[in-house]
Amino acid sequence: MGDALIIDGARHTTVAATAADDRLLLDVDALEAATGWRLKPEGLCQEDICVPVRDRTALMSGDLVDVAGFAAALGRPAVVDAAHGIAALGETAQSRAESMRSLQAPDFTLPDLDGNDVNLRSFDRRKVLLLAWSSW
Repeated sequence: MGDALIIDGARHTTVAATAADDRLLLDVDALEAATGWRLKPEGLCQEDICVPVRDRTALMSGDLVDVAGFAAALGRPAVVDAAHGIAALGETAQSRAESMRSLQAPDFTLPDLDGNDVNLRSFDRRKVLLLAWSSW
């Protein structure tokens, strides 16, 4: 057992984890600490929202929760590197679609050309042109 970094939106949490093959496994307390979701008999729950988990074998390995299985149960994309102890959880397709309909870009912070952090929200109500580029 070692430590793993779980990235869930703006939340970055280091928790105890187990790497097994290509899977990153957390106990239920570490899952809750990293994501705010708790495994209960009725399913995965966060505050007053519960998502039923019909196939616990896809979610569990013994008494540990598989991070990729957790993300799949919630309909969220995930990237897991068990060997390096890191997992990043994306938003649901429904959540991203709602953002697209509202035409509101999610808030983010990136460095400017001088290396200073700039937050999208800092532009307040001014119009902003966002350009994205990728080599792939």
